[in-house]
Amino acid sequence: MNYEIRFVPSVENTIKKWKKSNPHLHKKLIKVLQDIAVHPRTGIGHPEALKGGSDITYSRHITAYDRIIYDIYDERIVVLVVEIEDHYHDK
Repeated sequence: MNYEIRFVPSVENTIKKWKKSNPHLHKKLIKVLQDIAVHPRTGIGHPEALKGGSDITYSRHITAYDRIIYDIYDERIVVLVVEIEDHYHDK
C-alpha cells in the first residue's frame, strides 16, 4: 500500500521552480518522493526522524544541501511534505 503524497503550497511552488530551472534536481526529488510513497521511514536519502517531531516528522537528503522534511500520518496513509530546499543555507 502506497502513501498519498501531499504538499504545502510553498513546496508546490519550489517543485515548479525546480522543474523549470534545475531538471536534474527535480528528477532526484521525484525519485525520493516515489521512495517515500512506498516506505516513508526507510530507503534512499538517509531518512531520519527529527527530534521534537512527535515521531511523525522525518527528513531525507535530496542533495548535500537540500533535504525534504515531511510528516507521516499512518492513520490516513498520507505523507505531507512541509519543506524542501536549502535546509543548510544558514551554515
